[in-house]
Amino acid sequence: MTSKMATDEPEAGQTDLSCVEDSLMSLEKLDRASPDLWPEPTTDEVPGINEFIAQNSPPTEPPSWSSGLTADDINHLHQLGNLTTTGLIAEVKKLHDLAYQLGLEETKEMARGKYLNIFKRK
Repeated sequence: MTSKMATDEPEAGQTDLSCVEDSLMSLEKLDRASPDLWPEPTTDEVPGINEFIAQNSPPTEPPSWSSGLTADDINHLHQLGNLTTTGLIAEVKKLHDLAYQLGLEETKEMARGKYLNIFKRK
């Protein structure tokens, strides 16, 4: 009796697997005739690579803001570009202090011009 039970069990397992396989079967057919759904590659290159290179390559022409710069200006820009964060902050503070001193001098000169009546209207 035990030998008969052993033979019945594998057959039941096989039928269960075939039912599962049948339920997973898809009868949908993919139509490759439409070029919009399945475009065929026309060349051997990767699609979209030309657009990617154009977007990520450096510009060949210099930018418009650099048209009036001298070689010294460009050298100074490169020096500023190589500064660390703390060096750049120190440079900005130095420019801020210089602008403040220039404002104080301008205030003195405007007061002097007012006392000397150089801004007198005619």
